[in-house]
Order: sequence, then C-alpha cells, then structure tokens
Amino acid sequence: MQYKYHITTYGCQMNKNDSERIEVVLNKMGLQSTGDVESADVVILNTCSVRDSAEARIFGQGANFAKLKQKKPNLIVAVTGCMPGRDKTKELKKRIPWVDLYFANEEMIHLPKWLAELNPDFRVMEDLETDYLNIHPNYHSKFQAFVSIQTGCNHFCTYCVVPFARGTEGNRSLKSILAEIDDLDNKGYKEITLLGQIVNHYIAPDPEFFSKDNIYKKNDFAKLLWEINKMKSIERVHWTAPHPIYMDEEMIDALTLPKQVNFIHLPVQSGNDEILNKMNRRHDRQFYLDIIKKIRAKRPDMAIGTDIIVGFCGETEEQFQDTVSLFKICDFDISYHAKYSTRSGTVADKMFKDDVSKTEKKRRWQILQDLMEEITYAKNQKYVGQKVSVLVERCNDSWCEGNSNEMKLTRFKGNESMIGTIQTPEIYKAGTWLLWGRVV
Repeated sequence: MQYKYHITTYGCQMNKNDSERIEVVLNKMGLQSTGDVESADVVILNTCSVRDSAEARIFGQGANFAKLKQKKPNLIVAVTGCMPGRDKTKELKKRIPWVDLYFANEEMIHLPKWLAELNPDFRVMEDLETDYLNIHPNYHSKFQAFVSIQTGCNHFCTYCVVPFARGTEGNRSLKSILAEIDDLDNKGYKEITLLGQIVNHYIAPDPEFFSKDNIYKKNDFAKLLWEINKMKSIERVHWTAPHPIYMDEEMIDALTLPKQVNFIHLPVQSGNDEILNKMNRRHDRQFYLDIIKKIRAKRPDMAIGTDIIVGFCGETEEQFQDTVSLFKICDFDISYHAKYSTRSGTVADKMFKDDVSKTEKKRRWQILQDLMEEITYAKNQKYVGQKVSVLVERCNDSWCEGNSNEMKLTRFKGNESMIGTIQTPEIYKAGTWLLWGRVV
C-alpha cells in the first residue's frame, strides 16, 4: 500500500524551508506527497505564531479533522512549527485535542520513529540527523533555493515570540552551509536566499572553513556572502532578515558584491525612540537613518524594504507621526506593516497594556499603506525605458513573470523555455506592484 502525506505551511519562508525538510524525512520513509488532504494518511500543519490570527487558523481546523478521522480512523495529524515551539506548558495543545503529534521544528528528526509507533505499517527508521538543519530540503524549484543558516534569536524584542518558538540563536556550521550551497551551484541554481532570524549576525562555529583569501576579516556573514560570490552558477544572492545594529562597515561593503541583489529588507518597526526602546529594538531613530544613509552612499540605487508595527502599546499619534516621517526620509520601496497584536508569553504582554484601539490601528495602518503605495508607484516610474534583470519564475498564456534584481515583480511576453533563466526586458509601463516589459 502506498501511504501518502499532505503538508500545509503557514507563515514565513523559514517555515516553508522547514516543510521542505519534513518532505525529505517522509519521502525517505516511503510516503508519497499529495495535494489532496482527504487522500492523505499523514497530515502535517506547519504553524506560525507571529500573530494571534495565525494560531486561530489552527484552532479552527478541529471540525474538519474530526470528520476526516471518522472517514479514516488511522489518519495521523501532526502540528509542528512555531506554535508547539513556544507552547512550553502545552496550554495551546489542550485546545487541539484532535492532534496526534505535536512537536517543535528541531524535533522533526524524531518524526520517523513517532509515526512508526502510531502506525506499525510505516517503515521504521532511525533519527536522521542530530541537527535538523543538516537535512537537505526537498527544493520545490530547480533554479531558486532557500538556505537556512541560523535559527532562533537572542534579542527578545518585547513584541516577538520567536525566541520562545524557536529558542535562542543557533548558527549552523559553515562547512554544512557551504556544502549545501556548493551542491546547489553544481546543479545550476541561479538564486540563493539565505535565511536567519537575524541573518547578518551569523557567527560561524567553524570559521576555519572560510577561505584564506577572504577579503572580509571581522563580519562572518559578510565573509559567507563573499564565499558564495565565488561560485560559478549562482547569479543572485538574497538574504532576510538583517538587524540594523549588525550593519557594520564590512556588512555594508558586502552589498556591493557582484551577485548581491539590488535590494535589502531592513526592519525598523517604529520611527520613535520611546517606542523603539519599549520594543527593545536596541537602536534609535537616528542610528537607523544613519545606516540607510551609509547604504545609499555605498549603493545609491538599492531598493530598500522594511517592517513596521503600528499601534504598539502606548503609541501616541505624535509617536506614530515620527514613523510616518521616517518612512518619508528613508523613501522605502516597500513596507510590511502590521497592526500590533499581543502575543502571550512575550515581555510586552506581561509589562504593557495593549491600549491602542483596533480602529486606530487600522487607521494608522492605512495611512502607511497609502503613503507606501504613493512612494512605490512614483519610484517605479524610473524603470520605464530601462532594462531590468529578471529571473523568470513562471509562464502562463505566453506571459512570463519573475522578480527583478530590485525584487520588483515584472511581467513580459515569453514562453516556458524562459523559466529558470535570467532575461532583461525593457520596461514600458510601471504600476505600484508590477512592471511591464518587452524582451528586446
């Protein structure tokens, strides 16, 4: 009998990368992937805990899985990801009694053993690795890959569940990272995205594997970027998400490496010093502005994105306007702004009152959204008449799409043979979220 599995992934790219690892574990057990949850024998929900709404989706699945289990009594339902990771007292688990397995990301190495205990017909296997990050993912693309170099975080921003969900910072061995990327390079992959909670704080546990002629001497992440830039097939290197306080001189200089995409995502969260302090962001407004100034001096045309939280505990209108003014000064290409929601177990939940109304949060969010769309539309007009470098990700009905080197979604006429290649269309029209071009 061919047993099947289905994985649903919520949240960030790191969760998606973890799901690609789980696929490898299940494939080695002889299970086959299916997109149809009703035909699956094992269902895995890889959860996110960044916002309350993300966990609410999991709680709302009970009725669906109760019906599925009536049809298939041997169905195994597992919940992994950030929710189990932060649920040390198992209070959240009590709300999902229909779940058979409940484990944090790093515990996926035990999955074969647990599944065989629940269903003796499954292939019995030993634990695969001592470190789950060393399980090479089942990459869904033949030309783009996400490579996790770090997990967890030591910063404990007061609003954030990551240190509770993923633990404190752990840096993957440099030897393992370089081996994975070298394998991708040999297979002809065009784009690598490095993942870490504070990716530019990567510290190699085994720095002896850096090349002796590496031009960087202090910042291990800058050294890693230099190593990847020496590889033959990889043409684009991207990474997310850095922290402003680790954008030192070497890190900023590394933005000029030839394969570095012309984009950086640098979270700020607020433009007001008092709010930044309450968030435990470890930088103030002027420090962030100075970093942006240094980046623009080193690479003037670099597109810059950020993260912003509106309506954090006690945020006044005046403090919010500081964020608006910072946004204008930085002239961001894109911002992922969120309405603050308290997360149980965080410092903010314990120490501060979530006293900005939902209506006010929504109003402030809309102000930033409108501002962003206005700035982004205006900035995109500079691409009209210019050629941009696009890695083609898909083609439908003779229209090809992919991100430019500035991470701008670009569309142009083409064919499926272009998928996985880098094209240079000339832009003839620019919208807020889409550039239209022609391959000349």
